[in-house]
Amino acid sequence: MAFLKFNKSELVNLSYSLKREIISASKTGAYCNTSIVTCNTRRYHGLLAVPVDRFGGRKHLLLSSMDESLVLGGKQFNLGIHCYGDIYEPRGHKYIIDFEADPVPKITYKVGSMVLTKTILLVPDADQVMVRYDLVNAPAKVRLLLTPFLAFRDIHSLTQENPNARTEGWEIRNGMAWNLYDGFPDLNIQFNTKEVEFSSTPCWYKGITYSDEYRRGFDCREDLYVPGHFEVDLKEGDAIVFSASVAEVAPTQLKRHFDTILSKVPSITSYHDQLLHCADLLIQDRGGHKRINAGFSWMYTGLLRETIQALPGMTLFAGGDLKAFEEILDNLIADEQERLFHRTTQVEAPLRIAGALRQYIQFGADPKVVWKKYGPVIKGILESYLPGRRAEVVMQPNGLLWAQLEGWALSWMNAYIEGRPVTERAGFQVETNSFWYHTICFALEMETRYGPKGSAFVKEWTRIRDLVRENFQPVFWNPRAGYLADYVDNYGQHMEVRPNMIYALVEEDMPVEPEVARSVMHVIDNELVTRRGIRTLSPRNADYKGVYEGSQYDRDLAYHGGSTRVFLLAPYIHVSFMLKGPSFLKKAEWLVEGFYEDLNKHGVGAFSELYDGDPPHEPHGAISSALSTSALLMVDYFIAKYK
Repeated sequence: MAFLKFNKSELVNLSYSLKREIISASKTGAYCNTSIVTCNTRRYHGLLAVPVDRFGGRKHLLLSSMDESLVLGGKQFNLGIHCYGDIYEPRGHKYIIDFEADPVPKITYKVGSMVLTKTILLVPDADQVMVRYDLVNAPAKVRLLLTPFLAFRDIHSLTQENPNARTEGWEIRNGMAWNLYDGFPDLNIQFNTKEVEFSSTPCWYKGITYSDEYRRGFDCREDLYVPGHFEVDLKEGDAIVFSASVAEVAPTQLKRHFDTILSKVPSITSYHDQLLHCADLLIQDRGGHKRINAGFSWMYTGLLRETIQALPGMTLFAGGDLKAFEEILDNLIADEQERLFHRTTQVEAPLRIAGALRQYIQFGADPKVVWKKYGPVIKGILESYLPGRRAEVVMQPNGLLWAQLEGWALSWMNAYIEGRPVTERAGFQVETNSFWYHTICFALEMETRYGPKGSAFVKEWTRIRDLVRENFQPVFWNPRAGYLADYVDNYGQHMEVRPNMIYALVEEDMPVEPEVARSVMHVIDNELVTRRGIRTLSPRNADYKGVYEGSQYDRDLAYHGGSTRVFLLAPYIHVSFMLKGPSFLKKAEWLVEGFYEDLNKHGVGAFSELYDGDPPHEPHGAISSALSTSALLMVDYFIAKYK
């Protein structure tokens, strides 16, 4: 029995089914993403999107959809569904009687006594999607029509009918190929049988509307090119497989290839299995260059902050994969030299590497070997924050880091409205200085043990560490309020209750006293903790926005102004266990149960980027987030450890 299922009454209700999406991804970076009734509601939706190396590796949508129709006794039944303005046509979802994801999506259609199943499979090591159709029941021979909708555009853009499109296709083995514009790869559509015929009826389907984009106030209409349709006769018990790929494949092997891949897909029998499956989808290995995708469908691959933050959870906590951890980290360091050592708008991100290396060592890596390899990187990062090195962030005489660059949000709270940051937080940021202190402590510990005797680095940075330790609490602690300032500028402490202060507590060597740590956690418990993550701002604040809905302006105000983040659960639960021990176990379990209850929402079987700060805490943002998945894997590990 499938782990995730939907029944007919849920599927035919578009207000329900269009809000639930399926996502499949390959190691090459290709993906397939649509709603559970295969109606595309976002510009990012499509049957096959692939990275295009000639366009800098950015992802481009080639095949938007493939519409199915069944013809019996001269009567045609259209199974596809598209939105045109506020009209859905055709309305093929009314024939869907079952959907399951285990984890491969399988949809069952019933038209009278005809039953057809459609199984969608993204090939794990190629830019290729395969779909298998099984005619389970039929009173007589049935003709299956398959109509491709071609996009050939960047996933962030929309396309319109234009004279530059090369609309002529050409025959290939058991199929046809198209390439609408220069620089794109060919789209090869092939079948496992030569009995399929192609009928050329070229036209543009105009005004296809993406309801999610419309709801969010974005451009939402585009034209898609339909070159014609494929058709083949089927009888009860027959199956046919089609492939859409950037490379021409051997069509006679398609069915066997499909079955072989399907047989190797592990079954999902638990929530932990689902976490592992999602983590696997988010690790890309294109051309032997392994990286982490920040989230589907629109987030980028190989981002500095997101990779460092998600890396331990996706590799170490997911099963102790030290090799993958090191490979991804090495690729990141090679790719991000400028941001790590010279300039970045993610001022705390380079400092996160030390915490990741701590966890790497905790999972069994040889600390001496680790420091020999990564010590120069950590020391280089630390030295880049000294005066005269960076324009955006610099160490002050009190040892703390001051981050400021006019018009830029230099922290993870980096939403912008009309080019201006919503939460600029210029000055001494509490989380940046927490990571600064923890990194210095890590470097000194490792250099003292494994570096040369009489190291000048140890002498110099011991002085800086002591300076930071001396000034951190006086700068950030507000005894009257009972918690740490979110940031401090020339006007003083900014006392918005935000979760950033949790990072001061994540290591045993904290830059604050134990009673301060307990007081901070008390405030976080009372004002920020929800059953769907940690709020980004306290509801007591006048700027709090508890629902992430409305226009882009409204959502940007809520993005770091009240919506929750799943990834913040990892440091919160870690610190809570440090302070409270096993007595925190029941609450930790309670805090993560809700995410598993939501597996049939938003991204089916995936873990969303953020949730509303207000109950009932509906999911939003990227449907499958690396940060959320990583954090839940870490929390899973903590809970198992304390059990």
